[in-house]
Amino acid sequence: MGFAAIARVTEDRWICCASRDQINFGLGAGGELKIETTICNEIRQSGEGVIIDHVSNDAVYCGHPTPAMYGFQSYISLPIRRSDGSMFGTFCAIDPEPKRVNTPEVVGTFTLFAELIASQLDTMQRADEAELKLLNERRTAELREQFLAVLSHDLRNPLAAMSSGVRLLEKGAEPGSERYEILQLMGNAAQRMTSLINDLMDLARTRLGGLGLPTSPSTVQLAPVLEQVVNELRASHPSRVVELDLRIPREVHCDAARIGQLFSNLLGNAVAHGSKDHPVRVTAGINGLALELSVSNANAGEPIPDHVMARLFEPFARGPQRHSEGLGLGLYIASEIAKAHGGTLQASSTALETRFTFPHADREWERVRPRVACCLFHPLTRSHAHDVRTVQSSRHLVAGSCRFALLSR
Repeated sequence: MGFAAIARVTEDRWICCASRDQINFGLGAGGELKIETTICNEIRQSGEGVIIDHVSNDAVYCGHPTPAMYGFQSYISLPIRRSDGSMFGTFCAIDPEPKRVNTPEVVGTFTLFAELIASQLDTMQRADEAELKLLNERRTAELREQFLAVLSHDLRNPLAAMSSGVRLLEKGAEPGSERYEILQLMGNAAQRMTSLINDLMDLARTRLGGLGLPTSPSTVQLAPVLEQVVNELRASHPSRVVELDLRIPREVHCDAARIGQLFSNLLGNAVAHGSKDHPVRVTAGINGLALELSVSNANAGEPIPDHVMARLFEPFARGPQRHSEGLGLGLYIASEIAKAHGGTLQASSTALETRFTFPHADREWERVRPRVACCLFHPLTRSHAHDVRTVQSSRHLVAGSCRFALLSR
């Protein structure tokens, strides 16, 4: 056929989308015909294709005005139907000479092309819809995170005022009195709220700015920082036992506050999800050029499920046990702290242990080349027979006896 086209056909327009012209018909992409002068308009109304081998010999179309207007003797046009049943247009062809087009081979070829065109149109529409949906979800997520950032920021001042008022009132209350106990409860609640707000602020910093968590590394004594974290956990979970073994004779180059926060999140995770019948074991010491910090807790012998591991470092992610009081940001923030120190917190889990590993190369610390590890391992695989301080505290870690490792080279 001398001229073929893919046409968009509506009630009032015939628009050429693409064409192949070997007879100088003169119609390219974007060109239009008056809809009422086309046979495609009749196809739109009937939903059936039209095939003509020789107009002059065709009983139906021999006197039709369209062939005379456009100068063709052979014609084929099939509807392009979308998956929802709607008609997009037609795949049509004409030639000034008679042609045998009403054959199974030709009709089959045109039918196949019409179906392929419809399929491609459906695919393009789905892609456009998916892109639009993704864009809308991104905008919604940005607005949500902006809202969290503004909300958490605006809550800090009234919460700080409330905490100051509670501390002031505690000074005038007699220890052991009902008033003192109520103020203690209020103070603890304010501390939990402060922790939640700080987590939301960190989430906002990592998600909105795209620059990660801010850090202020320096050369510090890390042992007092870790001891403080354990003491805070002991105060909030007095029924749990924590065994602490620290051997850090030298200073460490890092952001002590952030590493303390990372350690607190991992330790809190151990207490929240680990076995209540076994102590949480914490060890830290220098091994060659490495500072090794480990936290261990027993479990029922089951590894963390794969579907949980896949989302372990995502914000608001939680395992099958959801009794903890936090927002599900602890491991996410720990991972972001690892990134802020130039590394990546990685996780692996078996029936005996779950390990979180953070390799960190610090060029400013060539003398020490820190290797920090926070490991959760099966308590029976290793003993601590020396200089062990036992601390009381409470609750339970992600399923399984787990091992966390935070490594810095």
